[in-house]
Amino acid sequence: QVQLVESGGGLVQVGGSLRLSCTASSRTFSSRKMGWFRQAPGKERELVASITWSGGRIYYADSVKGRFTISGATAKNTVYLQMDGLKPEDTAVYYCAAAAYGSVSYDTWGMGSQVTVSS
Repeated sequence: QVQLVESGGGLVQVGGSLRLSCTASSRTFSSRKMGWFRQAPGKERELVASITWSGGRIYYADSVKGRFTISGATAKNTVYLQMDGLKPEDTAVYYCAAAAYGSVSYDTWGMGSQVTVSS
């Protein structure tokens, strides 16, 4: 019933920056954790970053550590991904995902936002 909507993707040059946003369609939606995944052509989907609201536990994939920053709103229905120092290997479709309080895994997904890094 609840949908996640991503925005902020686009085409950027190497070394540039983009900021992805993800918001739940319902104001009443509240998640246990939210994260960003990405999938590049010919590659498997990977978790890029996540935030668990209780305790503020944050995870980053090694490939983006130091370059990407995940953050969110206190309503627990919005998450951002600030991407700096972008590299061609960051090119992928980025998906926002959320896990409900009663779920052990991500159960709500966005449609994806294309990020293309060009040299």
